[in-house]
Amino acid sequence: MNRLAEETSPYLQQHKDNPVDWHPWGDEAFARAREEDKPILLSVGYAACHWCHVMAHESFEDPAVAEVMNRHFVNVKVDREERPDVDAIYMEAVQAMSGHGGWPMTVWLTPDGHPFYGGTYYPREPRMGMPGFVQLCEGIAEAWVERRDEVVSKAGKLTELLNESGRFAASEADLPGLDVVDDAAASLAERFDPQWGGFGRAPKFPQPDLLELLVRVHARTGEAAPLSLVTTSLDAMASGGIYDHVGGGFHRYSVDREWLVPHFEKMLYDQALLARAYLHAWQVTGEARYLQVASETIDYVRRDLRHPDGGFTSSEDADSEGVEGRFYVWSKAEVEDVAGPAAGRRGPNAVVEWYGVTGAGNFEGSTILTRPVRGDLVRPDEVERGRRALFERRSARARPGLDDKVLTEWNGLMLATLAEAAAATGRADWLADARAAGDFLLGSLRRDDGRWLRSWQGGRANHLAYAADYAALVGAFTRLAEATGEARWVAEARGVAEGLLSLFWDDEAGGLYTAGHDAERLISRAKDVLDNVIPSANGSAAVSLARLAALTGEERYRDRAEGIVRLVADPLSRHPTAFAHLLVALEMLAVPMTEVAVVGDRRDLVETVQRRYLPNAVLAWGEPFPSPLFENRDPGFAYVCQHYSCKIPTDDVQELETQLAG
Repeated sequence: MNRLAEETSPYLQQHKDNPVDWHPWGDEAFARAREEDKPILLSVGYAACHWCHVMAHESFEDPAVAEVMNRHFVNVKVDREERPDVDAIYMEAVQAMSGHGGWPMTVWLTPDGHPFYGGTYYPREPRMGMPGFVQLCEGIAEAWVERRDEVVSKAGKLTELLNESGRFAASEADLPGLDVVDDAAASLAERFDPQWGGFGRAPKFPQPDLLELLVRVHARTGEAAPLSLVTTSLDAMASGGIYDHVGGGFHRYSVDREWLVPHFEKMLYDQALLARAYLHAWQVTGEARYLQVASETIDYVRRDLRHPDGGFTSSEDADSEGVEGRFYVWSKAEVEDVAGPAAGRRGPNAVVEWYGVTGAGNFEGSTILTRPVRGDLVRPDEVERGRRALFERRSARARPGLDDKVLTEWNGLMLATLAEAAAATGRADWLADARAAGDFLLGSLRRDDGRWLRSWQGGRANHLAYAADYAALVGAFTRLAEATGEARWVAEARGVAEGLLSLFWDDEAGGLYTAGHDAERLISRAKDVLDNVIPSANGSAAVSLARLAALTGEERYRDRAEGIVRLVADPLSRHPTAFAHLLVALEMLAVPMTEVAVVGDRRDLVETVQRRYLPNAVLAWGEPFPSPLFENRDPGFAYVCQHYSCKIPTDDVQELETQLAG
């Protein structure tokens, strides 16, 4: 075993038996590199990453390759999900050097951590225009010895570039107007694939943040076009192979524009954000198919990603038994055996027809189940019985590997979705799970001094939490308060918000640093402002703080949300679709928030609010907490307010519906 044997990360544990002399990220590795005058070879990935596994099998498990690596470099392995700060800095460097990024990420650093060469996956031997990994290692080692000045100079210039790119200047002008949000919606329409939904070409990612933005624009303007983009995309994705028609949940992305062939890994954050998008589509349209997809996705997480000790685990691999997608694909004969006449079913094979199963298949001779009739997703009884039979048969297969670490940020995203969905649907079991997840996070990922941590696995919590973790928790606890009517969750949200602002806020320029003031100092101190597959830390924080301000009346939270938007006002106006969550925050700041208070035991009024899609509203009910929303209010009434100027109090459900619609 190498030095990774004591690490908790399942990804690092996957490499503990490599012949490579791996170090975890830390002072020991850098001290050794300086002492031995060797570059650092930094390899970054995550447990569910298919090409990370490929590179490991080809190179890191090969003693001959390991000998080259050990002779020339100090080798460091990083789980990008545990250390997003390290990943972000060196990913930016790789993109600057090569024009693209991805995982596995392979970067060579000076002993002081400055990058000078890097890329992503490298095959063991030269292939398809890519240099061989061994060849590359030998060449870099030679450059380190023979052309040291050139290497160090390049590293210095690249580090300067990284530091420059992370600087933003807050605008003194007024906040951008709603025209920026509307321009973003128009820009998305231009990039939209009218046939298959989604944005851009293959490979296609679901991008639920952009879909959420469009739903909000529809809700504010009443225009049909933004909603059409959303429903076309949601129907195409849920009908395609990127959706798991047997067990629920979404794979990470599609390699084609038709959403047919996915990369089969399943990530917790995708389930959280996509379930939320389908939930909101159901609230807006009333279409049962969207609630079905949201429900199946949530129940997949509850069934397969819930940790026995609490919280939700991170991901499932693409591979099982060494083959990508094996767990999910079918032959026609197997489907007929399980769910056709051979299994005692009457009439034509409804399951084969429903999912478009053919003898030739659609993926390497097998079939990824899809729904060829797009949007026709609510299954007839015969098909539903067949799906359950397929699920039982599939359950006997070898499952993909599970990354069982619990990440604070991702759990915050899932908890927020679960709480909101429970409130909207009245699902008591979902609400119980949301409470339990919140209690687990409080008990397992928060130190006695109140400092939150990033990752939990096997009873051990590690790594100081980042701004993204804190921002997601503020949103999660606020949603729990609105779903349960329990005042303790507002108190927890406020406590996390205070930590967020004291640990991460930049007092000079505004906005939030990725890592806290108490964290390890890296070569660059970044601010996470661009949305990727997960909301940016600053975008997530701006939304969460704006909602918490409306719920509690604490204007300081709103001021900080405005400060974040001002920080990126210029690029936000020029490249709006890169900042979906900051655009959501901008809309929340530009359009007066609706504050609803239901005082006393009136669950009928509470449920009237919870069922509706109200993107710019907060709800206070149940146990009173410090807020103007509860001041001088009579029990038995609902109060619909904006800036604490309220409409006539009402105890009538229909009147409340009218006030909310207005």
